[in-house]
Amino acid sequence: MPRRLPPLNALRAFEAAARHLSFLKAAEELHVTPGAISQQVKALEDHLAIKLFRRQPRGVLLTDAGQRYGKRMGELLDQIAAATSDLTRQSDGSVLTVTTMPSFAARWLIPRLGAFGRLHPEIAIRTLADDKLATFIDDGVDLAIRFGGGKYPGLVADFLFREEVFPVCSPRLLEGPTPLRTLDDLARHILLHDEPHPGLHELEWGAWLATQGVRHIDAHQGPRFTYTHMSLTAAAMGQGVALGTSVLCADDLESGRLIRPFPHKVAADFAYYLVFPPVALDRPLVVAFRQWLLEASAAFSLSAAA
Repeated sequence: MPRRLPPLNALRAFEAAARHLSFLKAAEELHVTPGAISQQVKALEDHLAIKLFRRQPRGVLLTDAGQRYGKRMGELLDQIAAATSDLTRQSDGSVLTVTTMPSFAARWLIPRLGAFGRLHPEIAIRTLADDKLATFIDDGVDLAIRFGGGKYPGLVADFLFREEVFPVCSPRLLEGPTPLRTLDDLARHILLHDEPHPGLHELEWGAWLATQGVRHIDAHQGPRFTYTHMSLTAAAMGQGVALGTSVLCADDLESGRLIRPFPHKVAADFAYYLVFPPVALDRPLVVAFRQWLLEASAAFSLSAAA
């Protein structure tokens, strides 16, 4: 039997108007006029013989039927968008898109992607460094590496590793007239700051020093940087003392470019997770990258604990 569907353009117009509760905003999203949205919604209401909106002098409100229908239509259009995105990615079967935070990309992931490339030369990794959370619907993302609490409804979340936060600096700061020997010595050095990170307040000097019972140091003096990898670069160049992490500083600590002047550290509340929708496991590229990343993160954790 053929499907009995309402006009699809009218459905798109209604769903956008229901989501925004505005014909004007729906028109801007769909690049049409508000009058066109109104006509499409009226055509859908006539087709269904059901009122979906209550027209008010200063806008529109959904009827009870309109609320139920709008919710279902939003879910169905999201599924269509996701199916289309999946098909597009599968047609370009050799490219795998991974998104993660800029500092994690620069300091941990990219230096290790060569190992993945040697194992899987047939797979091209597209790395997106972005603080925005992936939707996996219409953003073209296959996998995301996130820093959070591990609860991502509807998604698979593989634990990778946790973070510890501690001061780091160039070895040069251990010398000179004001060498770094104790936390009190920080009062005579420049503190390098990151912009606040949601879920990682330990990377703020004031919060970190408070955990050590140090309250007499001006925790606000010193330059600020958008991302942790920028403050760590400044620290390695001898410009001051930064708060680093066990993951982001690992390679620089191993090479001696950065050092830990004190043993003090604070465990972060959040951890790194590999996140993706369950359907992504249908793609061999995803399976291959997931297996490699889990093995790489496990090996990293073992070496850090040694």
